This record gives sequence, structure tokens and C-alpha cells, in this order.
Amino acid sequence: MKRALLLFCLVSNLALGKDVFKIGATPIPAGEILNEIKGDLAKEGLDIEIVEFTDYIMPNLALADGSLDANFFQHKPYLANFMKEKKLDLVPLEDIYVPPLGGYSKKYKSVEELKTGDKVAIPNDPTNGGRALILLHNKGVIKLSDPTDLMATEFDIVENPKKLKIVSLQAAQLPRALDDVDLAIINCNYALDAGLSPQEDSLIVEGTESAYGNVVAVRKGDENKEEIAILMKVLRSDRVRTFILEKYQGGIIPLF
Repeated sequence: MKRALLLFCLVSNLALGKDVFKIGATPIPAGEILNEIKGDLAKEGLDIEIVEFTDYIMPNLALADGSLDANFFQHKPYLANFMKEKKLDLVPLEDIYVPPLGGYSKKYKSVEELKTGDKVAIPNDPTNGGRALILLHNKGVIKLSDPTDLMATEFDIVENPKKLKIVSLQAAQLPRALDDVDLAIINCNYALDAGLSPQEDSLIVEGTESAYGNVVAVRKGDENKEEIAILMKVLRSDRVRTFILEKYQGGIIPLF
């Protein structure tokens, strides 16, 4: 009787998905990439459940508290800053792709058209805010005291010829802010989700020089787990590289 009950509990746990590998991701492009390889991972013995998030905060908190086994949505500078602020012990793995940050506008066709006092919206988290300012510096819109400082803020702007007003908003809100600002610097996943193409619709956009490759993150101590090895093997395969190149047409740049 006890043996039968134990067997029932084991079968019930499997049915409830207790052995499923849970990975958090933003819907586009990370979620799309993971959905594309679910079958490949299953063939390797890894069944995944993709838990979608529409913000940049909860995926790391959920990973840290054990609700997730991994997440896939962020670049290393963001993760490093988040861990420092929240005192978390997470580890970034190898780069998968660069989702280029771009500047978008419903009013102008080029940044040269910006007028004195125009509003420019940037992400309000420190790393992506600094990244946006570096992009504006590199494209000649403003000048920073140190354009290599990934944590630059608007107080580091030393030249602002058009006296642009920098407005900081949550990254997810930036596409919706396009009606209210003159230029918005939008993270690629939110741009794609809003139907914007970094290559076709942006006025300015990062290139392959970007230092913001997106990575898979895990809890410290899990880096060498078999499940992680399988996930990274498939994510960095030729098939995924081809998928990224064909689906996003340069909007996402594979880094392997």
C-alpha cells in the first residue's frame, strides 16, 4: 500500500510539471527564440516552461527566490547593477544576441530635425539610461563627459546644443510615449513588441559595437548543471543563429 502511494505521488508530481525547467523571458525576442527551440530541447531531454514577463525587475527576483531555473532577457551591465542594488547572487552566461537600442519618433525623420527644447525620453533604469545617453552622444545629439561610462546620467551631459529635455520613463512605457515626446530611445524587445523595426523605423540605432549582449542568467552554483549545458548548447546552435538572422533581418544581431 505504501509503495503504491509513493508511486502515485511521484506520478502526480511529474503530471504537475515539477520536473519542468522554468525560464523567464520577455515575449520578444527572447520568448520567441525559446519557443522556437522547445522541440530541440525536448529531444535533448530538457522540457522547458517559458514564463513571460513584461518588465525588467521581476525576472531576476523570481530567479533569485527559486521560482525560475534561469532567465533570458537582459544584458550584463543591467544584471551587474541589479545584483548590486538588490544584493542577489546571480551569474550571467555567454552572450546570445545584441538587441540594438534605437531612437524613434512620430514627428521627425532624422535627429537633425530636433528643435530647441524638444523632449527626449530614455529608460529610467541606470544601465539602459546610460546606454541611451551614449547612443545620443555617439550620434552627435549631445556630448557626454565620458562616453565610455555605462552608468552615465543626464548630469554627465556637457554639451546639449538644442537644450533637449531628457525625460526618464519605465522602459516598457517608451513606445506608448511616442505621442507625447519628440524622440524616444527604446529597448529592442519593446520596440519589436510595438511593431517597430530597429533597422527600418529608427532614426538612430546601435551597431555591432554595442557592449550590451543579452545573456542567460542563473543562480550562482547552477552554472555547471546538465540542464544549463543543454540550454546553452541549443541556444548557441547554427539553427538559432539562422532563425535570428532570418526572422529579425538585422533587428537582432547574434553573437555566436
